[in-house]
Amino acid sequence: MKKVLVAGGTGYLGQFVIRELFEQGYEVTALARSSKKLEHLKPYIHHLIKAELTDMEALEKAMDGMDAIFSSVGITRQKDGLTYLDVDYGCNRNLLDAALKKGIKKFMYIGVLNGPQFRMLKGIDAKERFTDELMASPIESYIIRPSGFFSDMTEIYDMAQKGRVYLFGKGDYIANPIHGKDLARFCVEKLEGDGGTFPIGGPEVLNQNQIAALAFDALNKKNKITRIPVWVAHMVKWLVRHLTKETFYGPIEFFLTVLIVNMEAPKYGSISLGDYYKSLAEGKK
Repeated sequence: MKKVLVAGGTGYLGQFVIRELFEQGYEVTALARSSKKLEHLKPYIHHLIKAELTDMEALEKAMDGMDAIFSSVGITRQKDGLTYLDVDYGCNRNLLDAALKKGIKKFMYIGVLNGPQFRMLKGIDAKERFTDELMASPIESYIIRPSGFFSDMTEIYDMAQKGRVYLFGKGDYIANPIHGKDLARFCVEKLEGDGGTFPIGGPEVLNQNQIAALAFDALNKKNKITRIPVWVAHMVKWLVRHLTKETFYGPIEFFLTVLIVNMEAPKYGSISLGDYYKSLAEGKK
């Protein structure tokens, strides 16, 4: 039985990866700061290790006997005053250093579609800095670049729930975000093959008007959309970057950036965004 250490298992994607690895016959070791957040996944975890990603001794011990490392570690909602450089780069670099020391053969990392073109964003730059170092290392690397998670699309769902969705431009920017379950299956499939960089998206390419319509349909609400000029997004990004702390503006800056570009990747999976929105409306996830 192959052994995989999962870092970032408490996040949206990590939870699906743990389940998928277990169901595919892997021995799963989950690394987490808080074991409470993984209580619901205990049936899928062979070993649960509570450790900080800054504790190199604990990381090296956790990697004993591992065949591969999976990491989706990164900041989504900044807490504890930590920066992207601390977490998205620093913690993943610690994982890589420990893996190299222990002779781990494979390291899979979750990046961002078209990440290099977004390096002006601190969060993405930290991810890309780590990606560069991972790919330059002797370990076989697997860089997964999703076009976006369904969990990201809850921003539009939440606006629809309040009665109105705000979009930039004409709402014709396209994307094909992917459900965590489909993405987890893709990750485990790739782990069986050779390393590389793998852009990936969900089964449907939708523009933002269509995404908003799916959210309203799931909620049985009238479609109400307000379109805002793209220059407003650029102005807001400039203001939050210069007038607020990184711990506040980072997520806002990223969200405003990906809303005004196309984020299309090769199609994969079977779960539709409409069905995901319906599950939210029914109180499921």
